[in-house]
Amino acid sequence: MDFDWSPEQIGFRHRVRAFLADHLPDDWGHFSYSFDTGSDAVEAFARDFCPKLAAEGLLVPHWPKEYGGQGFDAWHHWILNEEMFAFGEPRSYQYMSVNWAGPALIAYGTPAQKAEHLQRIAAGTLFYCQGFSEPNAGSDLAALQTRAEHTGDGFVINGSKIWTSAASIADYCVLLARTGGEGRRGITVFLVPMATPGITVNVIKGLQGQKAFHEVFFDNVEVPESAILGELDKGWSVVTGILHNERIGAPRYALTLRGLDHAFAILRREGRFDDPGVRAGAAMARAACEAARLQCYGVIDGRVKGKPPSADTNLARYAIVAADRIVTDFIGEHLGDYLITGSDPVLNATYRRAGSSGIAAGAAEIQLNAIARNHLDLPVVR
Repeated sequence: MDFDWSPEQIGFRHRVRAFLADHLPDDWGHFSYSFDTGSDAVEAFARDFCPKLAAEGLLVPHWPKEYGGQGFDAWHHWILNEEMFAFGEPRSYQYMSVNWAGPALIAYGTPAQKAEHLQRIAAGTLFYCQGFSEPNAGSDLAALQTRAEHTGDGFVINGSKIWTSAASIADYCVLLARTGGEGRRGITVFLVPMATPGITVNVIKGLQGQKAFHEVFFDNVEVPESAILGELDKGWSVVTGILHNERIGAPRYALTLRGLDHAFAILRREGRFDDPGVRAGAAMARAACEAARLQCYGVIDGRVKGKPPSADTNLARYAIVAADRIVTDFIGEHLGDYLITGSDPVLNATYRRAGSSGIAAGAAEIQLNAIARNHLDLPVVR
């Protein structure tokens, strides 16, 4: 892997930074409720911000030109994500549309689905949520119980989902439901408008943000056969593609690095950074962030070179979780007063986001299981 950025890639990063400087409010940290992706303020801002990004060619630059992109490679997408995530994601949950919903439609959508969805995603006007995890099927996703019964000309869906980010924001839910037998077989993916009668959304309040998580209930929700993404009973291949893009889709280390550097600046200003204990903790935290960044770069390099998904994705995802935890421990130990008062939005965001780092995009324990099975070749215990 070449560790040098090309002049074109450097220029692209500067374009993104210049756009952010021109379009984010000066008080973005406070305006966004400490970089809260799902806050009412950020959601409303994103509805206006994302179409502006699209007009500048900075929303889906990595998509094929035929679907509204510019045909750039995955490195451009990652550069864009790094710069956006360093500010807590001013796109709100639009990034999920860009990172995995759109690519899933490109790979598995029918011509009618592509015509209905992709142009609007590329224009920055559609938001999606992911109806995967359930109360008894989060870590073991294949154990899901939400069911879609065939009615002749469509399906009736009953069940529930939990931890669903963006559910109260989204226009569509990419929903997993059981249409056949147990396990991975008999699972189908549906594109369900969130305005469909029978869908109820409740916010789960927590440290992670105003509307970071939700529970969603489906009570006799009717959808047509045209709502199927991919093939009936063969949705697991779609799931695999989505999870690969999702688990290494948001460079969480970008916001964590910003928070860590901000913590260093405060400690220097207060004359505490020369303390050997502080410096040792700082070195460990910085090293963890750099390790996570380089692990992710290895995954992106594989995407650019057309390599198939591997356990490297799980390794990188767990490295992000580990870095978040080490950094927040460092901030909590040395700058805990700032967290208690809530006076610093950058420190607040860094600390708060770590609470969901080991849950979102696949629990940390699931990543470790995948690493044991697919990277270390350890036997699977049943």
